[in-house]
Amino acid sequence: MNAAIKNTMIAIFTFGGGIALLCLLTFIHINQGNVTIPLATVVEALFNPQDTLEHHTVRILRMPRAVMGIIAGGALAVSGVILQTVTKNPLSSASTLGIHSGTYFAVVVSTIFLPFSMFGNGIITAFLGGVLTFLFVYMLSGGSDATPVRMVLAGMIVTFLFSSLTSVLQIFYENETQGLFLWGSGTLIQNDWDGVKFSLPLIIAAVLVAFIFASKLDTLTLGDDVATALGQNVRTVKLITVLAAVLLTSVTVSIVGPIGFVGLVAPHLIKLIGYRAHVPLIIGSFLWGGNVLLLADVLARIIDPSFSELPVGAITALVGAPWLIWLVMRMKSSNSQDTGAIMAGKDSAKVSLVKVLPALGLLIIVTLLVSLASGNYGFEPGVAYQAFFGDANEFIRNLIVDLRLPRALVALFSGAVLAVSGLIFQGVLRNPLADPSVIGITSGAGVGALMTMYWFSVSAVWIPLGAMAGALVFFLIVMALGAKAEFQPTVLALLGIGMSAFGSAFIQILVVQSDLGVASALTWLSGTTYAKGWAELLQYLIWPVILFVPLLAFYIKTLDVLSLGDDTAKGLGLRVVSVRFQMALIATLLAACSVAAVGSIGFVGLIAPHLARLLVGSVNQKLLPVTMLIGGALLVVADLFSRTLLAPNEIPSGILVALIGAPYFLWLMKKRAA
Repeated sequence: MNAAIKNTMIAIFTFGGGIALLCLLTFIHINQGNVTIPLATVVEALFNPQDTLEHHTVRILRMPRAVMGIIAGGALAVSGVILQTVTKNPLSSASTLGIHSGTYFAVVVSTIFLPFSMFGNGIITAFLGGVLTFLFVYMLSGGSDATPVRMVLAGMIVTFLFSSLTSVLQIFYENETQGLFLWGSGTLIQNDWDGVKFSLPLIIAAVLVAFIFASKLDTLTLGDDVATALGQNVRTVKLITVLAAVLLTSVTVSIVGPIGFVGLVAPHLIKLIGYRAHVPLIIGSFLWGGNVLLLADVLARIIDPSFSELPVGAITALVGAPWLIWLVMRMKSSNSQDTGAIMAGKDSAKVSLVKVLPALGLLIIVTLLVSLASGNYGFEPGVAYQAFFGDANEFIRNLIVDLRLPRALVALFSGAVLAVSGLIFQGVLRNPLADPSVIGITSGAGVGALMTMYWFSVSAVWIPLGAMAGALVFFLIVMALGAKAEFQPTVLALLGIGMSAFGSAFIQILVVQSDLGVASALTWLSGTTYAKGWAELLQYLIWPVILFVPLLAFYIKTLDVLSLGDDTAKGLGLRVVSVRFQMALIATLLAACSVAAVGSIGFVGLIAPHLARLLVGSVNQKLLPVTMLIGGALLVVADLFSRTLLAPNEIPSGILVALIGAPYFLWLMKKRAA
């Protein structure tokens, strides 16, 4: 009897309480807006509508937005339920598997190049993009053999890749994609009922499919073999339900943009209450998904009372990213086998430093000279020579000596600093996937730098301190969580990605509030060497190289001891915890200086150390100078191509590096799984 009463109380709380909260949030939501409308007028507009401006505002602008929030949140939540069951992955959702980024990229591409395909809010395009992205991530992570963490890790990196490609298109086609920046961050803005009328039938159809297959999804939770033994066609069930999940996602993306983490948070809320059968799970998730999204939109308008429209997707990420981290920490015990030491590359492929260092130095010099001689008018070595040693006019001399030269040097030093930071993190954490961007450090530095610039409005000289403070906070959080997870490589990478998502959401809010232009915002967020000069070089980059690199040259051999394992290192007299913290702190400060100078450029710290290991092996005293030079050369090359590839247009250097780094990360992850 007590159990029956308990179950009844749980059901009342889950469904009755959920409906009551939804009604309350809806009422609060429609009372928010640029224009203050008396509460009595709002009530009258709902129950006794008249032909007045206030009533039309409530019924045609505010009510559609609230209703869209309910059905979009519910659709994303049900999509998350299906994806978690089919992939046997509690971390699955449209956002963590990259489906959102795939649909968004497909919509942007079609808007620019195939505008005729954008009928019906671009639903066909979004749906195909979502399906292809899911298949890509699913196969890349190992298909049915994929571990939950590895699948989500693949999804997150695919998200980075598609986000970089999307940013390139939005920067170069700003007019064609006007209005997509806010939509791309997720927004519930509705000017009429058209969005609701379009999406509601499709969402109802997809949810009905989920209900029809609910019992089969229950059977799937027992395992594919058991489901097959019970006469179920597992492949057909998975195909149809995944298509329904992608349809739910693509419909919401086509109307309100990619809003992340709702499909992760809402289903787990219902599961934590105790529901496992899919019928109540679908109903409860739909209900609480609507609550989560409505609450996020209410909070967005409370945070910014000016109603300049904070993206609701940023608010859901602020809540969902910590939720993802919590779920990863709960799962860490199931990944205890993935604790391997750092992959050192091919030890047999060792080349003498006497050969490697001059070759890399020559490569950098040649690249710098080519960069100085390259511009909108092509490759002009004669003009560059005249600027330094001849009688070139003042304009040409200023262009090359005061613009191109310091910019190339900023790229060189930034790349070197990021590469060294990545080398240290990989050694300290014994994690081949570690990189300041992957484990969330550059995101934290970006938050600190933007807060310094736009919240405190202080002199530019304080920006590095702000970046360092933000990076230090994120570093401490990642290290604390990493220690609890025993620094398992893939788990730590996923924790860092969760922190990056949290930081990126915060950055989106800061960008909107500071009223940056779309192109400027995307350029800064992507990381760029554009318009960087002597000031950035002297204020942010020279002194960390002078201060930290000699210190690292003295202590770098401790990374070799750490690579032997904590127990062996302690046996050799190394204070493991102290050394790990000190070295990681130096790496964090180096990454923060780079972010202060050029923004959030990722993957340099991942690629450069691995290329260095392929050349000179795994001894860190040899790796330090080689990694510095490779990182510097990599970003100088990226800076050169960013100026010349589509001249006179310019691609942010960080995007070019990401387009190389994201596939490399996926390849590295795939190789470790083999």
